[in-house]
Amino acid sequence: MNAPARASESHDREPEPGRPGAERAFAALTGDPNEPRREIGDDAAELRRVVLEKLLYTVGKDKNAASDRDWFIATALAARDRIVQSWISTTRANYAQDRRRVYYLSLEFLIGRLLVDSLTNLGIVEPMRAALASLDVDLDRLRAIEPDAALGNGGLGRLAACFMESMSTLAVAAHGYGIRYDHGLFRQAIKDGWQHEYPEDWLSFGNPWEFERPEVNYSIGFGGSVEAVRRPGAPDAQIWRPAETVEAVAYDTPIVGWRGRHVNTLRLWSARAPDPMRLDVFNQGDYVGARVEQVRAESISKVLYPSDSTPAGQELRLRQEYFFASASLQDLVRRHLKQHGSMLSLAEHVAIQLNDTHPAIAVVELMRLLVDVHGVEWASAWDITRATFSYTNHTLLPEALETWPVQLMERVLPRHMQIIYLINALHLDALRADGHDDARFLSAVSLIDENHGRAVRMGNLAFVGSHKVNGVSQLHSDLIKETIFRDLHQVYPDRIVNKTNGVTFRRWLFEANPALKRLLVDAIGPRLLDDPLALADLAPKAVDLDLQSRFMAQRLAAKERLAKLIADRTMIKVDPTALFDVQIKRIHEYKRQLLNVLETIALYNEIRAQPTRDFVPRVKIFAGKAAASYHMAKLIIKLANDVARVVNDDPTVRGLLKVVFLPNYNVSLAEAIIPAADLSEQISTAGMEASGTGNMKLALNGALTIGTLDGANVEIREHVGADNIFIFGLTAEEVQARRAAGVSGEAAIAASPVLADVLHSIASGVFSPDARDRYAGLIDVLRHHDHFMVTADFDAYYAAQRAVATRWRDRKSWWRSAILNTAQMGWFSSDRTISEYASEIWNVPTRR
Repeated sequence: MNAPARASESHDREPEPGRPGAERAFAALTGDPNEPRREIGDDAAELRRVVLEKLLYTVGKDKNAASDRDWFIATALAARDRIVQSWISTTRANYAQDRRRVYYLSLEFLIGRLLVDSLTNLGIVEPMRAALASLDVDLDRLRAIEPDAALGNGGLGRLAACFMESMSTLAVAAHGYGIRYDHGLFRQAIKDGWQHEYPEDWLSFGNPWEFERPEVNYSIGFGGSVEAVRRPGAPDAQIWRPAETVEAVAYDTPIVGWRGRHVNTLRLWSARAPDPMRLDVFNQGDYVGARVEQVRAESISKVLYPSDSTPAGQELRLRQEYFFASASLQDLVRRHLKQHGSMLSLAEHVAIQLNDTHPAIAVVELMRLLVDVHGVEWASAWDITRATFSYTNHTLLPEALETWPVQLMERVLPRHMQIIYLINALHLDALRADGHDDARFLSAVSLIDENHGRAVRMGNLAFVGSHKVNGVSQLHSDLIKETIFRDLHQVYPDRIVNKTNGVTFRRWLFEANPALKRLLVDAIGPRLLDDPLALADLAPKAVDLDLQSRFMAQRLAAKERLAKLIADRTMIKVDPTALFDVQIKRIHEYKRQLLNVLETIALYNEIRAQPTRDFVPRVKIFAGKAAASYHMAKLIIKLANDVARVVNDDPTVRGLLKVVFLPNYNVSLAEAIIPAADLSEQISTAGMEASGTGNMKLALNGALTIGTLDGANVEIREHVGADNIFIFGLTAEEVQARRAAGVSGEAAIAASPVLADVLHSIASGVFSPDARDRYAGLIDVLRHHDHFMVTADFDAYYAAQRAVATRWRDRKSWWRSAILNTAQMGWFSSDRTISEYASEIWNVPTRR
């Protein structure tokens, strides 16, 4: 079962760009029928020619009638042709050199817009700008038309996108595998302060970057039964007979590296029913019933993270994860067998990275393919599997380590549940043989949680089935050894390693902030374009007053652009000369947007109480989505918007404080906010943020960080220096000690008159006069069950914010620190992170 369906031997050969017949017609149209086919050049005249060709023959529009969307598609296709040339060369070289391949499995790839990203890495932004200008078309206007690819939610998906770009830049032979979601997570709208969710429509006008591969499809089974078939002189063969099959169809997006020399493939799977409808049912008049199977199949790739608050939603999530894991493994196995002929050599030629626990079922699926489909004996199959897989953990929250009820697994994936039982039995037997016979210990390291209704622990499965497990910051890697994987670490002390996250400078500096890029090249030379560590050459110049002035000027220009965006989207006018205080991330209690909102209220109260005091003008900028079923996070969004309404409408504040919540946070919005940020809020409860990458992007662009000693903040402080970051609050160890003593916030509130006044303002309905008890539950949590230490850290955070205001007044000191933040961020490039994965986990070479 699950053999490739109509899989073509040629689908690793990406299509050649252009069509000779169309080109001859185009040449005739332009008056030169004898002009031969030319490689696409970098000059504006040649790019102009190719864009016009795409507009005429692919979009089917005359330039005089073309809309901006038509021009965008034509420009994207012109860029794509250049990428395809390198893509084909890369694919051929990978085969010819027999390179070990890396397969990156992730449920999210938050790639954002690709037009300027592709032009930047190809080195043709300015020639293309000139080419379009000669046609009275503005490149920046086209950039704004492109929708963000709705393929992720937050840091997990954006990290995967950064890693894909860095793997291409470093010429790692890699494929990304995920799901082609029709509607992504959701489009966030704010109505009367509340979050509302709507489907994303990013594919409404097609996607010019992708290639549909209808010939590349695999059958994915669900349900059914397992039959044992006797084999003389051999163990019984287990034959899975699924009750349902779904087809996974491939869509390929080329991911181009810096300077366009290497291009890897992001292959996303779309779910289809084997038959589009039941014609017999349709002809009986049941037009809806005729499409039931199609709807059920296609629901797998409709949305990211469907709510799992119902049994149907939970099953859909499991189906999603198995669907993309199985399709990806079948695809890479086909490619391996085509080139090497034997499954026994798989681990020598393939490295598979699991990005979090979502693809962990791939461990079991590979065992099934090896043992059931390809006849490899169990012990050898397990050795191959462990040598092939590695696993990145992204959370310290035990509840975020996925578990699946055994009953659900047995019904949806019966053969996989059998394999999990056997892996677990052999795993526990081996531990007992080594003298580990303590019942508590064996229960903790088991793949089956027997204490909460029997569930499969996907984190333990990923750990046991991988040869390396990594955290994503040094603190996080240390903590997973002490917490969620403490017992497994005792058994496998060399398995956990650290790989601190990084971000691609091409996206988050060169593209998001071209003015700063130009300033840096002028100041320290072009080496930084190819070597992120060259940023360190900026550090000695941080005291240069002329450089500070230029750094400040480019920031002000970015703030003016953001102020216009804020006015356009929220009708709130903000002062670009004010301090822009930014917290942009997924809304979650541990990320503590609530702490920021409470401090905002405290500042508001202070401004009203002391009208003659010289306050630093400040704009508080929030953005982020709350999970659709996460009531407390959605209530925090409502509170932020209620506070914004009151503060922004109060004439006594005199513009000294503005509060903005920008809806529908995505990559493109981040690209607008980050260059304009003065202060970066990284204020999670210590010990709960695995790493963070927003902290890196903001510091790279010169924002100063206010934060706890959590995640990568620890390493950022080590690099930028303690004088150039505002650290406050409890440490991870102190948080654990506090929780052990109880999580009541009453004592902290009693000891803080400022906090008590803030909570009184909320409770008395200052910010919710239409529903005075709206936030009663929220305040009750802070008083009696403050698990996230908001009250415990409030006074330290409030004091750190006053230190921020003091530093802001000292302009030389502030801009010196801002420049030093940029100068010391070279180590946080995703190129460095991928180089470490390549040499220490995947055993593959890199090159620039």
